[in-house]
Amino acid sequence: MEKISFLRKHRGILILVAILVVVAIWRPLAAIYGVQRGSLYALIGLPLALTLGVVGIMNLAHGDLLSLGTYIVYLFAVNTGMDPLVSIIPVFFLLFILGVVIYKLTVTRVLKAGHLNQLLLTFGISMIVLELMKVIWTTRPRSVYVDYSSSSTTIAGVRFGTYELLYVVLAFAVLIALQLFLKKTRLGQATFAVGQNPRGAKIVGINTDFVYLFVFGLSVAILGIAAGVMVPRFAIFPSVGAAFTMKSFSLVAMAGLGNLTGILISGIVLGVGEAIVQSIPGYAGWSDIVFFGVLIAVIMIRSLRRQSL
Repeated sequence: MEKISFLRKHRGILILVAILVVVAIWRPLAAIYGVQRGSLYALIGLPLALTLGVVGIMNLAHGDLLSLGTYIVYLFAVNTGMDPLVSIIPVFFLLFILGVVIYKLTVTRVLKAGHLNQLLLTFGISMIVLELMKVIWTTRPRSVYVDYSSSSTTIAGVRFGTYELLYVVLAFAVLIALQLFLKKTRLGQATFAVGQNPRGAKIVGINTDFVYLFVFGLSVAILGIAAGVMVPRFAIFPSVGAAFTMKSFSLVAMAGLGNLTGILISGIVLGVGEAIVQSIPGYAGWSDIVFFGVLIAVIMIRSLRRQSL
């Protein structure tokens, strides 16, 4: 019985391991790049999952705030010579403050409104942030070059970039940090309680308004980590983060609300799927179709299971 319960509890991880083993044998390079890219998707998707699961806000400005984070990293690099990875620390706190300000000025006013009003609000924030970036920095792509970002290594005859392994390390680090925060700290336990039952949490004396404020600020701040690690490998322009908004929502839809580990698993599965398609000559442009095709398939399977129950 213990073995069966263990398998049920960790079936997502076991399925992921099985997929990676098969792909690694079939297309080893696709497996490596898929894990790297999927980890970046997860790193960006985790804060959105936190916001949606606790605050209940569908933040359409998610990708634009990521873009803003890359510009702040760029400013630190150009004006102070600070390494993009080192700039993660100040950018984290700056984006936390920005998230708190956005929450206090706007989000707090639509918490009890319908989802449509919340979507319209965050869409408006998205447009404002996007247009401000265009006005301040124009649409000309910018970049920050660091020597180590182009490093590579060869294992068993397979050559791949090593810098992107930072995506994997940071995705796991952020996931573990969030899990420890939610389970081991009083504020984290309060956050978990609010996410499960906000009305009940308020009855037992938890300051739900502060929890919402902190979680929204933290979610925006985590985008600073993603921005810092992206800048050495991505061109910086106003809409660089736009594509990650829908992919982050896709990960949340696949994993389910409150399932942070599922975000990482879903990100890697979809990243590997993209990498496999891109490795096939003539089909590189189909990667996004596969990404959202897998999402639709997962949602349909879940709905069929619920109907059968």
